[in-house]
Amino acid sequence: MSSQSRGTPVHHIPDGAGYRLIELPAELVTLLESDTAPVLTLESSDSSALLKTPSKTYALRQKNTSNALMLLQPHSDPDTPEQGIAIVSTIHETVELEPVIDKTAGSGGNATTNAGAKGKWHERFGRSR
Repeated sequence: MSSQSRGTPVHHIPDGAGYRLIELPAELVTLLESDTAPVLTLESSDSSALLKTPSKTYALRQKNTSNALMLLQPHSDPDTPEQGIAIVSTIHETVELEPVIDKTAGSGGNATTNAGAKGKWHERFGRSR
């Protein structure tokens, strides 16, 4: 007779919610966790959606990943006494916030541009292909 455990049962039960994960810069996390957290707004631009705080603007960019991220929740099966976990969503992309600078001085408009690449190898590789 074996005393080896069968492990934790894993069930795939997608809930169809369509989750998106947003990578928040540390300064935005600090701002949102403060006692006087401001209201954030989303606006559209010619190139992307913009997330605006009272003092800064961020462009939203979708980043695809080769490694999937699975969102889990506890799961109980009425037919067995074991507690398991359920995979409710599998995510293959995240949303990254990139600071934008306002170029209204001297340009005569409300154009916003990217503050610069972050030097990630996949961005440099993608541009040269």
